[in-house]
Amino acid sequence: MLHIVNKSPFENRTLENCLRVIVHEEGAALLLTEDGVYAATKGNIAENSLKAVMGKIKVYALWPDLEARGMQDRVIDGIKLVDYGGFVDLVAEHRNNQSWL
Repeated sequence: MLHIVNKSPFENRTLENCLRVIVHEEGAALLLTEDGVYAATKGNIAENSLKAVMGKIKVYALWPDLEARGMQDRVIDGIKLVDYGGFVDLVAEHRNNQSWL
C-alpha cells in the first residue's frame, strides 16, 4: 500500500500515526507531499522516526513540493525524490493508496 502524508510534522501527528501502522505492512511505501515534505528534511522533529522505518519501508518525497519550500538541499539520505510523473507511477504501482488527513 502507498501511504500519502501531506501534513507537516510540526502541525499535527498525522505522520507519527501513519508510521505506527505502516511499519507492519509488507511492501508498504510512504510518499510525503505538500507540507509533509518538511518531514523529509535533515534536523526536523520526525527525522529519527523516519530513519527508524526506512529499512522496512520505502520513503519518497515529492521534489516540486520540496523545491517550492526551498528544502531540496536538506533531504535525509535514503529518501527517494519523485516528480509528478513519479507520483503517478507510485500510485499505479500500488494496489491500494491511503491519504492520511
